[in-house]
Amino acid sequence: MEREVFDRMADVDLRHWWFVARRRIIARFLEEHLPRGGEPLRILEIGCGTGSNLPMLQAFGTVEAIEPDGGARRIARDRFDVPVRDGMLPDGLDVPDGTYDLIVMLDVLEHVEDDAAALAAVKRKLKPGGRLLLTVPAMPWLWSSHDEAHHHFRRYTAGRLTGALSAARYTIRHHSHFNTLLFPLICAARLAGWITGRRGGDDAMPGALANRVLGAVFASERGWVARRSIGVGVSMLAFAEA
Repeated sequence: MEREVFDRMADVDLRHWWFVARRRIIARFLEEHLPRGGEPLRILEIGCGTGSNLPMLQAFGTVEAIEPDGGARRIARDRFDVPVRDGMLPDGLDVPDGTYDLIVMLDVLEHVEDDAAALAAVKRKLKPGGRLLLTVPAMPWLWSSHDEAHHHFRRYTAGRLTGALSAARYTIRHHSHFNTLLFPLICAARLAGWITGRRGGDDAMPGALANRVLGAVFASERGWVARRSIGVGVSMLAFAEA
């Protein structure tokens, strides 16, 4: 991603509606789908950015992280008491094979040109029966300057995502679109951007009231996403077993 994207992320990712609501959705999903009891899980977040997901993941086990951007990595280390090391998909994951119970990649896979190789590399780091939770941007026709500013290679269809997981020999346990209730509003915003030629991302901090309302609407989907496969939404989630 561009340098200013990481700088903006560090400024807003603990309070911006999109980041906050996505964390609530992921936490609810993990609460419902991870095994209960037993030893704490060993968890790796790949592409942790400036680290805002790390405290949420610590509720489920012992957390480590990988982040290729040096500036973002330093921010994550400074903010949270989690080891964050350098690394790059698909060939630069300097962690032992067969180590993790859960690997999390939240809006990371779209940044990797060879997503098939990336998924295969991640699978090698999981214990047998370990789980991968990932989210990606959905619906290729929503491509905009936001994707370009964030250096995305693609937005996903359900078929593209599940096909890539199956090709890497994962067993898919659940997949669903999400960010569904705000889908019409986001489509309108993207259309306005196309018409006006607006450049840059969509992650500016809104006013306090708008931020609360948008976050509440987005987060209200968390029960649906954990239990159902929704067919439309701005983003997509998949949960797969090695």
